[in-house]
Amino acid sequence: MLAIHPQYITDNSGKKISAILTIKEFKTIMDELEDLEDIKLYDESKNDPSPPIAKNKAMAMIEAERKKLGK
Repeated sequence: MLAIHPQYITDNSGKKISAILTIKEFKTIMDELEDLEDIKLYDESKNDPSPPIAKNKAMAMIEAERKKLGK
């Protein structure tokens, strides 16, 4: 389990409306989310009945998608 220590911003009635994390905690959470997304995509690909794609074609598709997303 991740150890995070958020601080909260509250409204006038004391209701929590925002959370503040350290950059380290934020980056850790983002890394974990990325790992979970990779696992999800892997699981989806294992259940995909489509024929396999050649490695060079797959890499070209990945690079094209990255460029489209600005990564």
